[in-house]
Amino acid sequence: MSLYTQYIDQNFFHDPILFAISLLLCPFLLSLISLSHSSPFQKMKFHDTDHPCGNSTPKHMIPKVTLLAILMILIVAITPLWYPLLSYSSLLKINKYKHHHESSQYDVQENLPSTYVQKCDIFSGEWVSNPKAPYYSNTTCWAIHEHQNCMKYGRPDSEFMKWRWKPNECELPIFNPFQFLEIVKGKSMAFVGDSVGRNQMQSMMCLLSKVEWPIDVSYTSDEYYKRWKYPSYNFTMASFWTPHLVRAKVGDSNGPTKTGLFNLYLDEFDVTWTTQIEEFDYIILNGGHWFFRPSVFYERKKIVGCHFCLLENVPDLTMFYGYRKALRTAFKAINSLENFKGMVFLRTFAPSHFENGLWNQGGNCLRTKPFRSNETRLEGTNLELYMIQLEEFKKAEKEGRKKGLRFKLLDTTQAMLLRPDGHPSRYGHWPHENVTLYNDCVHWCLPGPIDTWSDFLLQMLKMEGRRSAIS
Repeated sequence: MSLYTQYIDQNFFHDPILFAISLLLCPFLLSLISLSHSSPFQKMKFHDTDHPCGNSTPKHMIPKVTLLAILMILIVAITPLWYPLLSYSSLLKINKYKHHHESSQYDVQENLPSTYVQKCDIFSGEWVSNPKAPYYSNTTCWAIHEHQNCMKYGRPDSEFMKWRWKPNECELPIFNPFQFLEIVKGKSMAFVGDSVGRNQMQSMMCLLSKVEWPIDVSYTSDEYYKRWKYPSYNFTMASFWTPHLVRAKVGDSNGPTKTGLFNLYLDEFDVTWTTQIEEFDYIILNGGHWFFRPSVFYERKKIVGCHFCLLENVPDLTMFYGYRKALRTAFKAINSLENFKGMVFLRTFAPSHFENGLWNQGGNCLRTKPFRSNETRLEGTNLELYMIQLEEFKKAEKEGRKKGLRFKLLDTTQAMLLRPDGHPSRYGHWPHENVTLYNDCVHWCLPGPIDTWSDFLLQMLKMEGRRSAIS
C-alpha cells in the first residue's frame, strides 16, 4: 500500500467528519446522475436505481455507474488537498483544550477582565471550602521543613488543608505554577527575614514542584542562607536569615525568660543580607516574631533602652520601639542600594495563635477550622505591629519612588488572623523530642494556609505586569 493510499485510508475512510461530508454530497451526486440520463421530455424513475447512499447495487444504466465512479475518484483526489486545513483547525482546538485543562485546576478566573481583580481588595475576605486542595502533599514535596511537616508527625485532622481565600468583591485565582515561572523567567527572588519567611519559600517550592524541582546553588552550607535555581526558567530564589532585620548578636544565652537576651543595633545594617540582595529582582521582606524576646537596643553604639531586659538603669522602651527602628533601618538599607532596580514586597505580620498561655508558658493552638471575619479581630500587640509596618512602609515607598523603586504591600495579616487551625502545634516533632517551641503556633503546616501567600503574590505580579503593559 502506497503512502498516499495509507493517507486516504487513515484520514478519509476512518474520519467521521469526512464521512459525514461524503453523505452530504450524496444528493448532489444523485442530481448529476439524474441530469446525465434524463431529457427534458423524460422523467427518470429513481426507484430503478440504487445509489451510493443506499444498500444495494445498480440494476442497469452502466453510464450512471461510470459517472459515479469518476465523481467519487475526484472527491477522493481532492480531499487530501483541503483536509490538512481542517486537521490544523481541529488541532488548534485540541491544544487549546489541553492547555485550559492543565491550568484550570489552578486559575478559576482567567477569562475575567483585567480590571476585575485590580479594583478589588484581595486581602479582605473569608476562607471558603476548597475540596480540590491541597495541591501537593508531605510525601510528594521534599522541601517541607521538619517542624512544619504536620502530617508526618501525626496530626489527626486534614480539613485545615482544604480551604481557599475568597476576597469579598472578587475571586482570587489559585496559584498557577506554570504562569508564575513564566512571569519570573530569568529573574531572582529573595526572602529576607525570619523562619516564617523561609516557611513561605518552602511552600512556594512545593507548589512549583508540579513544574520543576530546583537545584541547590547555595554559596554556603549554612541552611540559613540557601539559593535554589530552576534551570528551565533561569529563576533563582534565595533565603536570608535576619530575624531582627538589623545587626544583632546574643548578649546572654538565657536572659530573663531563658530564651536569650539579644543586643540589637537598630541603626546598623545587617550586612549578611544587605550586601547580597542588590542583584535580585524581587525582595520579600518580613519580620516581627523575634521582637517578642528580651532585647537591648543600641543606637550610635550606645544603649538607649530595651524590651523586657530587666537591666538596671536601662529604660524599657517596649518591643514596638525596637521593631519600628529596625524596620526603618531595613528599608533604608534597600533604598540606599545604588544598583538595585527591583521590586520590594513587605509581607505583613502573620499573627500567632497561642491560647491558654504564652508560647513559652504552655500556650497551644488546637482549633481545627478557620474563624469567620466576625468571630475575631486584629487588636493589641498584633494591631500595633501591623500599624508600624504600614507606617514605615509608606515612608519607605515614598523615598523609594524618588529612585524609581517599586514597593508593594503583601498584606497577609487579615487572612492569617483567621487561621488558628493552620499551625503545627505539637505536630512538628516527635513527642519525646526536646525542642524550644514545643507547641508551635507561629509557623504554618505544609500543605496549609500559607500556600495562599503564593496566590496573593502571583496575582500582584500579574497586576503589575498589566500596569506596565498599559503605561
